[in-house]
Parts: sequence; structure tokens; C-alpha cells
Amino acid sequence: MATTTDATDAGATDAPGYEQARDELIDVVRRLEAGGTTLEESLALWERGEELAKVCRRWLDGARARLDAALAQEEAEGEAPEAE
Repeated sequence: MATTTDATDAGATDAPGYEQARDELIDVVRRLEAGGTTLEESLALWERGEELAKVCRRWLDGARARLDAALAQEEAEGEAPEAE
């Protein structure tokens, strides 16, 4: 579940959450693959898909950074000498 902090970490507070962006991107791709749209509509869908892909990438990059930080902290704690 996305929190306000997660949205800020993703790069924009008004951007959709990961799941919402992913689901809309899937819908955009389906509509493009189905055809039957005008060139203008197809271009608008393509542009929206690019925006949504960037939102998803920011969320995934943020998640990767958080995981890397957690793993680094765990590793550092494992290597630290224990206090007696």
C-alpha cells in the first residue's frame, strides 16, 4: 500500500501509486494492441503509456533503493562488534 512518504519518494505527490499506474498502463497497451483508434488517439495513448511507464519505473527504483539500504544496514549490523 502506498503512503504519502512513498509517493514523495517516487518523485511526485500527485502521481498515481504503482498499482494504479501499472493497471492503467496495461489498459493502454491493450487498447493500442486492439487497434481501431485514430492516429491521434493512438499517439495520445502512446504518450500516456510513456508517462505511466516512468511512474512505474520511479516506484520500482525507489523500492530497489529501500531494499538495498535495508540490506546494507543489516550487513553492517552483522559485521559490527557486539557490545559486552
